[in-house]
Amino acid sequence: MKLHIITPVKNSFGTTIRTIESIVNSENYADLHYTIYNDFSDDETTFLLQEAAGKYGIELVHLKSLTTHPSPNYRLVLQLAQKKAIEDNAHLVIVESDVVIQPATIQKLMLQAAKVKNPGLIAAVTTDETGEINFPYLFARSYRKGTVETGKRLSFCCTLLTNRFLNAYNFENLDSEKTWYDIYISHKSTKLGFKNYLLTNVPVLHLPHSSRPWKMLKYTNPLKYYWKKYTKGLDKI
Repeated sequence: MKLHIITPVKNSFGTTIRTIESIVNSENYADLHYTIYNDFSDDETTFLLQEAAGKYGIELVHLKSLTTHPSPNYRLVLQLAQKKAIEDNAHLVIVESDVVIQPATIQKLMLQAAKVKNPGLIAAVTTDETGEINFPYLFARSYRKGTVETGKRLSFCCTLLTNRFLNAYNFENLDSEKTWYDIYISHKSTKLGFKNYLLTNVPVLHLPHSSRPWKMLKYTNPLKYYWKKYTKGLDKI
């Protein structure tokens, strides 16, 4: 089965380049296509992304050439990536720009996609620098080690969306009023009869909200975070 990998990027090149290099240095998977979606990053980040794309042979899509809608444009990214993956008969892996994967992460995701029963989404668990499970998978700290079927939402930090699921639900139907779609798509997968899995023995490093630092207020100043969220209409899930 072919594989498409995408990374949406909004600034934070310091973490993004770690993401990029962890993917291009993964254990070889022959039928892999990697695309970065530049979501209105500043000029400096855009220049650095162009350099990295040229160096590593990555497809780079500048969303400002496709839309005037301000960042974040996750809905558009998902729609573009879904169309390409379906046309190429490929699975789709989303690796966020604040995630660093291990050399075998992609192969392990693909292995489970071929092994488990009726998969919709398969995600790698996230950890901090010390190896402790962190946001958004704090609920999984009590899970056993291995491949765990779960009805809880999966994040798009490092997640495979199977080709069968991509063909079962059209992302053109995603709510344009929302900002993020991982919770909705996780639940849509199970509603359509698929099973979602979390790989608690396949950790990836997560450096939360590096591209949108204001979201760190969720942990340091929750009242200010929710004030911004609701008064400015941010972070709609």
